[in-house]
Amino acid sequence: MQKKLTMSEQELNSYRLTSMTEPTDEMLEQIMHEIAADVRKENIALRNRRQRDLDRKLDEKKKIWANRITPLSNANQ
Repeated sequence: MQKKLTMSEQELNSYRLTSMTEPTDEMLEQIMHEIAADVRKENIALRNRRQRDLDRKLDEKKKIWANRITPLSNANQ
């Protein structure tokens, strides 16, 4: 269950991690929430790219083996 965060974007953007003041708990929670959302999106994109690469490599291997097997099966007929 996700909690609705109430801090405005302007409030959040006004804080910088390099400032000398500590973030409020609400700011820190919002920052971490946004980081987690970004990481989830990146992980999904990475997983999709990996799957496409694996599928492409598998197709290449199937073509190589088909080219090797076809002449052999035709020779036995």
